[in-house]
Amino acid sequence: MVTDKIKELEAARAKLASLEQSIAGELNKELAALPAKYGFASVGEFVTAVKGASDGRRGRRPGRPAGSGAKAAAAPKKARGRKRRTRAVITDETRAQVKKMVDGGKTGAEIAQALSISLPSVQNIKKALGLVKKR
Repeated sequence: MVTDKIKELEAARAKLASLEQSIAGELNKELAALPAKYGFASVGEFVTAVKGASDGRRGRRPGRPAGSGAKAAAAPKKARGRKRRTRAVITDETRAQVKKMVDGGKTGAEIAQALSISLPSVQNIKKALGLVKKR
């Protein structure tokens, strides 16, 4: 009855665990053999070749734009090929410059452009320095 079903369930779980373990082992063997299969001396060389073949696009099929459906089709062509900005490093010197420029009467957008950082970064720095009025 119920105990028989519980025993059957436990047996099925044990079989499932065994199958998962054997699949993981086979997958590891296949992955380890890939570099040699394609003529590479080491895994590092193989990874470098795969990265080079992907042309820097992770997770996308070649020739397909990022995004989906109508949204991607509506985007202008020049925006698709645009590279992302590198992340700005905010230093104590940057914070001091922001404070000085705020005291000088510059707007957030002017400060961001002058220091080559984003407007939200300027706003975060101003908030951290206590230069923003409370609402």
